[in-house]
Amino acid sequence: MKKTFILMLAFTVMSCNKIEETVTETVNSAKEKAQQKTNELVQETVNEQLTKLVNAETVSFSTVFPNQNNLVLENEVGKKVAFPNGSPFYVFKYKTSDKDLLLKTLVEQPTADETQSKKEFQKVDGAAIVEKITFFEKFLPANTIDTSFLNDIKSDKNIEYYKIKRFPNASTVIYNPKTQMVYQFVEVKK
Repeated sequence: MKKTFILMLAFTVMSCNKIEETVTETVNSAKEKAQQKTNELVQETVNEQLTKLVNAETVSFSTVFPNQNNLVLENEVGKKVAFPNGSPFYVFKYKTSDKDLLLKTLVEQPTADETQSKKEFQKVDGAAIVEKITFFEKFLPANTIDTSFLNDIKSDKNIEYYKIKRFPNASTVIYNPKTQMVYQFVEVKK
């Protein structure tokens, strides 16, 4: 009788553990799905608000830089922002496994005035660029752009910064060699 009672108790404990494990897995799965849906909804809302508040529109890299030299970009996101003075400004975020081809492609873009353009890219110190982006961030309405990348570029000493001047487009390229992520800001000169 004692053995039967102990066996039943052991079976009950094992069953309870199995049930608890199943419930935990179900709850975790539901939490992950809810978080994913929340992230998607937030991103969609942010994109809509950015478009409304800052007069931004979605744009592809190839519309601004038509000569791409077989350049492959992944996860490309681009926005064209029109400032109150009418000057357009492009912001791109993408991944590329070939930084050298990217820089070569940008330097070889057609120009409207060769005298105001440079035929080479320039690697620069990122302190002034980070300062400029941080300053610009202050004027954006809250939650319009995900600026979490600023923390990365402020703390990671391996981030590389480049300037490319091809009139009318002046590009600032921020490249993370670890993740191959690129943030590119294109100012259109008049």
